[in-house]
Amino acid sequence: MLWEEICADPSLQNLPYKIELNREGLILMSPAKNRHAIRQGRIQRILFYLMGEVGEVFPECPIQTEEGVKVADVVWVSPERYQAISKQDICLIAPEICIEVLSDSNTTREMQSKIHQYLAVGAQEVWICDNAGRMQFFSAAGWMVTSQLTPDFPSSISID
Repeated sequence: MLWEEICADPSLQNLPYKIELNREGLILMSPAKNRHAIRQGRIQRILFYLMGEVGEVFPECPIQTEEGVKVADVVWVSPERYQAISKQDICLIAPEICIEVLSDSNTTREMQSKIHQYLAVGAQEVWICDNAGRMQFFSAAGWMVTSQLTPDFPSSISID
């Protein structure tokens, strides 16, 4: 199945799931949970506060990778790259920062693959927020203590 077909299919609208595609075009769905959504929202607000004046911050960004369409939970994109992706249904080049908030069903292997996939299509950094709210930052060079693009971003996201 193609991403455009998913977007046009009325039976797939308004689902309480995040939809992604694998390499073969099969639909992968993850159920939403409040803790995930709260962390996603807080990350988005903090990132907007730190970077919103010099780019765009938004949730649920579909990105075409060699493994299919992956949907980053939150992204930051520069004004230049925003011009390239804003008129597309899916990003053919990744936003500069792609962030994943872990769900209970995510595996380490899956997250390592997503880091690689986002970096392979142009992300400069990939961030992972684990189930305890701890942030991990990655670039093509590997793990980083903090983000190089926004070094003031906190090392954890509390929801309690």
